[in-house]
Amino acid sequence: MEAEKKTPVHGTDSVHTDTKNRDPSFVMTGHHCHTCFELFYVDSGDCRFLIEDQINDLHAGDFILIPPMALHYTRYVFGPCRRTVVLFREEDMLDEVRQRFAGSSCDLDKPLIIHVPQASRTQVAACLKQMALEDRISDAHSELMRKMYLQVLLLLCGRVRHFLTDPPADIRSTDQQVLQAAQYISQHYMYPLTTEDIARAVSFSPNYFSRKFRHETGIGLHEYLVFIRLHHAAQELISTDDSITAIALRCGFSDSNYFKDCFKHKYGVTPRQYRKIRS
Repeated sequence: MEAEKKTPVHGTDSVHTDTKNRDPSFVMTGHHCHTCFELFYVDSGDCRFLIEDQINDLHAGDFILIPPMALHYTRYVFGPCRRTVVLFREEDMLDEVRQRFAGSSCDLDKPLIIHVPQASRTQVAACLKQMALEDRISDAHSELMRKMYLQVLLLLCGRVRHFLTDPPADIRSTDQQVLQAAQYISQHYMYPLTTEDIARAVSFSPNYFSRKFRHETGIGLHEYLVFIRLHHAAQELISTDDSITAIALRCGFSDSNYFKDCFKHKYGVTPRQYRKIRS
């Protein structure tokens, strides 16, 4: 009789971080699961992540939280990919950190995907680097240091998660389509969005929804999109050393001169002056 194949089950007795470069030549032997949580982060490149009955294509800046005993499998079909895996137990999370990461429900029983905007990736990368370093040092302080860095990482993810999914504070409306549009803008501001794209996302005609959005919020749909883009650009100006043109393009502006004009109109100073003042 052929022996029954068993799914590999892995665990950890402390917080563990592992960073590796993968490419299409790397093939996993099959699905596996852990007795602990796994936080899988794509540093660069793309990969295909299969978890239970779901298939997700992950890109640079994407986290996926895998709950204990969830079957998963990764394929690197798009080319080179650098990924970092953090394994940790439920007891490694402080209660307050868990609440801020997961929200009021504290439900972490299902896979959770978080996209980290460019402006926040430097902090995430620095935290993961320190966690990996403590894995290598492995002295009397390392286990506690890894746990402390885990709290920071979860708080960073929680901050990003709520920023991307909660209704923006600037939107004073109880209309679900308006809130949905605001969330859509917050998640897609870096792309060349049009009024038609946003209206289509909430199943309305562009002209009708533009009037509806302004009536509910007091601000035009395009104005709000520019507002969100400028908000992210301002964050990047003080958190990165990237050129103003690169930041403008990354935040959805196709013209750097238009970006500079919009920025000065909102903040009263040029992007270069803003960076100098805030640095």
